Amino acid sequence: MSSLKDRIESFYAEDTASLDKAEALHSFNELKFFLNDGDMRAAQPSTLSLTGWVVNEWVKKGILLGFRLGELTDYSVNREFHFFDKSTYPLKKLTLQNSVRLVPGGSSVRDGVFIARGVVIMPPAYLNVGAYVDEGTMIDSHALVGSCAQVGKHVHLSAAAQIGGVLEPVSALPVIIEDDVFIGGNCGIYEGTVVKKRAVIAAGVVLTKSTPVFDIVRNEILRGSASDPLVIPENAVVVAGSRHIDAPFAKQHHLALYAPVIVKYRDAKTDAATALEDTLR
Repeated sequence: MSSLKDRIESFYAEDTASLDKAEALHSFNELKFFLNDGDMRAAQPSTLSLTGWVVNEWVKKGILLGFRLGELTDYSVNREFHFFDKSTYPLKKLTLQNSVRLVPGGSSVRDGVFIARGVVIMPPAYLNVGAYVDEGTMIDSHALVGSCAQVGKHVHLSAAAQIGGVLEPVSALPVIIEDDVFIGGNCGIYEGTVVKKRAVIAAGVVLTKSTPVFDIVRNEILRGSASDPLVIPENAVVVAGSRHIDAPFAKQHHLALYAPVIVKYRDAKTDAATALEDTLR
């Protein structure tokens, strides 16, 4: 029998109207089983990449295949709570044995998400298919973990933090948040961004591949390119700043552009300020 990867690639390339739907669904459900267990990922660590990560395009193709194969299904709880979604993507089945704190109040975890032991999900939060959330991470209220996003161990996603989803193009690296990162409230970390270990992203910072980040410690400007993501270095502390615009009209009206700034690298004082409250877990 051909490998799961080969089967997914083959079904993805076929027209949905003509493929063997039963066999395609079998392969998709096999992939989703491995996604739920964390044995397969949309992106994974790699020493062969300068960023330390590589995308698994075939896994993302399999997730997209699931949307093509699914049929709109009624998931309504009762006459007051109506929900409709693809039959291939119900909610993830969690039990006490998963050792995940899913606090009541309207959070949703889609099937095909890996959640490790000790994760805390405060309401309301949403975790989309293909996401990977490692041990001891806190996902606070109104936070989003988008499709295929990879979140490491002991990460804190503060209230209203948005970790963007990246399903298409399949070659695009998902958003990566490595171990022990602190993401402040109302942050947006979007397509083409890798946040390395122990970085601190202060409240209100928005990062995308095209966002220039000004490192005033090392006197350099960090930015992504057409082929490479924006990489926030280990231990970097990033705050929301601004930079003046030199155009005459902008000068006349004292205009400035938003600019994230690395103001320091993490130290003992930073650790104390971002410490997670063990009693809340």
